[in-house]
Amino acid sequence: MFRPMRRIKQQLPAEECVRILETERRGVLAVLGDEGYPYAVPLNFYYDPDSRQIYFHCAKEGHKLDAIARCEKVCFTVHDEGYLLDGDWGYHVKSVIAMGRAHVVEDERERYEKTRRFALKYFPTEEEADQDMQRSLPRMILVAIEIDHMTGKLVHEK
Repeated sequence: MFRPMRRIKQQLPAEECVRILETERRGVLAVLGDEGYPYAVPLNFYYDPDSRQIYFHCAKEGHKLDAIARCEKVCFTVHDEGYLLDGDWGYHVKSVIAMGRAHVVEDERERYEKTRRFALKYFPTEEEADQDMQRSLPRMILVAIEIDHMTGKLVHEK
C-alpha cells in the first residue's frame, strides 16, 4: 500500500524516527483541503511513545477539522535543524514522514492526560503548563494521528 523508500541507503532506523518525533518541536500537517487542494500547516505537536500516536490541538472549528471530517487520512512531516560536518557547507538533515488517520480525542481523561504531556513539552515548568491548560482546555480540540506508515531519511543538502 505504501511505497518503499527509493533511496534506501538514506533511510533512518525506526528508533531514530521516534527520537526525532519525541524531541523536535514543530511539524507540518498535510490534509486534503477545500476543493481538493492540499492544505499543509505547521504546528506544535506531541508524540506519545506509549500509544505511538501524534497529537496536536486546535480551535473547535476551522480548516483542519473540516478537512479531517471529510477525509481522515493525513500526512505529518517533521525535520530537525540539521548539522554541518567540519569543512562542509551542506547540512545533513533528518526528517520523518508519518502517514496516518486523524481523529478527535473524545475521551475526557485521555484528552486531559495527552494535553498535559503536550504542554509539558513546551512550557518550562509544570505550574505554567497547568495554568495554560486551565485557560485553553475548554476552548480547544485535541486530535490524534494513528500512524499507519512512517519513514525517516537523512539527506545531505549538497
